[in-house]
Amino acid sequence: MARTVGIGIQDYEKLITKDCFYVDKTLFIKEWWESEDDVTLITRPRRFGKTLTMDMVEKFFSVKYADRKELFEELVIWKEEKYRGLQGTYPVIFLSFADVKETTFIDVRKRICQIITNLYNKFDFVLEKDLLNENEKTIYRKVSADMENYIAFDSLKNLSDYLMRYYGKKVIFLLDEYDTPMQEAYLNGYWDELVSFIKNLFSSTFKNNPYLGRAIMTGITRISKESIFSDLNNLEVVTTTSEKYQDSFGFTQQEVSDALKEYGLLEKENDVRAWYDGFTFGRRSDIYNPWSIINYLDKKVFSTYWANTSSNSLAGQLIREGNQQIKMIMEDLLDGKTLRTEIDEQIIFSQLDEDENAVWSLLLASGYLKSERYRMNEKWGSMEYELSLTNKEVRIMFRGMIKGWFRRAAFVYNEFVKALLRGDRKSMNVYMNKVALQTISYFDTGKKPSESAEPERFYHGLVLGLIVELAERYTVTSNRESGYGRYDVVIEPLYKEDDAIILEFKVYDAEEEESLQDTVQSALAQIEDKQYAAALIAKGIALERIRRYGFAFEGKKVLIG
Repeated sequence: MARTVGIGIQDYEKLITKDCFYVDKTLFIKEWWESEDDVTLITRPRRFGKTLTMDMVEKFFSVKYADRKELFEELVIWKEEKYRGLQGTYPVIFLSFADVKETTFIDVRKRICQIITNLYNKFDFVLEKDLLNENEKTIYRKVSADMENYIAFDSLKNLSDYLMRYYGKKVIFLLDEYDTPMQEAYLNGYWDELVSFIKNLFSSTFKNNPYLGRAIMTGITRISKESIFSDLNNLEVVTTTSEKYQDSFGFTQQEVSDALKEYGLLEKENDVRAWYDGFTFGRRSDIYNPWSIINYLDKKVFSTYWANTSSNSLAGQLIREGNQQIKMIMEDLLDGKTLRTEIDEQIIFSQLDEDENAVWSLLLASGYLKSERYRMNEKWGSMEYELSLTNKEVRIMFRGMIKGWFRRAAFVYNEFVKALLRGDRKSMNVYMNKVALQTISYFDTGKKPSESAEPERFYHGLVLGLIVELAERYTVTSNRESGYGRYDVVIEPLYKEDDAIILEFKVYDAEEEESLQDTVQSALAQIEDKQYAAALIAKGIALERIRRYGFAFEGKKVLIG
C-alpha cells in the first residue's frame, strides 16, 4: 500500500512517525560528518529539501532525541554501526531565517533578534545550575528583540559557550535559509545596513567561536565573501556546481521512478521528466525538484507546483527592469535556445543592476536555469556555461510572469493585440499609447532610470509579451542585426488564414528626424531595405498577406504607421 503523501511537511519526525512518503537522504549525515569541514554553506534552489535535511540532522545529533533511535532505525544511516553511537550525543542549535522578510532594516533587525531570543528561551535551563556567574546571567537576560548590538553580535557565541559547559561538548550549529533577509534587503533598499549587522553576527558565531564544533548553513545563493563572509576563512562552500552532496538534495531519476511505481503512475514517467526534470548538481544530472514530484504524486495532475510556491519577485524584477540584451536573451531562452556566459557563483547583489552575468548567475542558483555543459576558459581562467530554462514548468512560469507585466494595462493591451491581428492601425495607435503611458515606467524602475532608456526597455518587454501572447497562433521571432535603437519583429502565422506581420521599432532621433512621422517612415524603410519579407515569401506566404508596421517611440509617445 502506498504511503500517505504529506504536502509541505518539513518536520522529519512527523514524516517518519506518520509513515508519510519520504525519500531516504540520511546518508547525507555520514558524508557531511566525514568531510571534517568546520563550517559548511550549502546552496540549493527553494523547495529542494534544505529545511527537512537540517531538521533531520538536528534530530540525529541532538541530545534532546537521545532516546528516539526509532526515527532512524529503518533507514540507511543505521546500517553504519559507527553512526548508531553518534545519534543523540551533541548539543545542537538550530535556527532559521526563512521567514525574515521585513521591508525595513529596523524591522528585520528586530525580527532576527527575536528569533535569537526565542532560542534563548528554549535553553534557559542553563540558568538553573551554577554554570554562569552573575554577570553572565545578566547578559543572558538582556537578550531581547531590542537588545543592543554588542549583546546581539555575541549572543549565539555566548549560547554556544553555555551549552558546551552544560553538556561537556562543543555545539553543532544549524542555520537554515541564511540569505532570505539579504534578498529582502536588496529588494527593499537597506542592503548596507543589514550587511554590517550580519557580518558581525556571523563573524562572532562561526569564526571567533571556540565553543563551536561543526556548523551547516543553507540558502539559495552564495552571497559574495566580501559582503558578509569576509572574516570567515573556515567556510566550505557547496554550490549547485559542486560534487559534494550532489544527490543529497532533490530526487534522482531512480528515486522518482520508484515513487511513480509506488503510486501506480509509472506510465507517466516521460511526461514527469518533461515537466520536472532538468536540474544538475555537480556532475549529477536528472535531478527533480521534490516539491513538484510530491504534489504530482498527491494530485496526479501536471501543474507548475514549484514555480508558484513563493514570490518570484526578484527574478521578475531583474528581467523586467533589465536592459535590452537581457530581454533578448530571455526571448531565446523561451524559444528553447541556450545562453553561453561566464558565471560567478558568488552573488554580488550590488552588481545585479549593472552586470548581466550576475543576473544569470542568480537565476542559475535559484533553479530557473540549468547548466547544459560547461568548460574552463584557459585564457581568462573563468568558467563558461551553456544555460537553458530548466524544464517545462519553469518555461510556463516565465510566460505567466511576462503576461503579468501588462496586467496593470491588461484590457488595453489585449485590445492592442486584437487590433494588431485584424490590421486596425487607428485602434493600434490608440491602445498602444495607453499601454505605453501605463507601463513604460514599470520597465524602468531600477537604480538608475533614465528617460532615454525607457522606450527600449518597454519595447523589448513588449516583444516578450507578444511572444507569450501569440504563441498558440504564431511564431514570433526577432532580427537583431539592425543596430542600436531598432528592433524588428516577424510574426509568422501557424495557420493559413492568418496574415504575417512585420514590426520595426525605432526610437525618435531629434538630430536626424523632424517628427515621429519621419521616424515611422524610417522604420518602414528599414523593413524594405533589409528585405525582411523575403524569408516569409520563401515559405510560401503571399506578399499581399504580409503586413508591415513601423513603431516610433519618443518618451511615452508612440506612433504606428
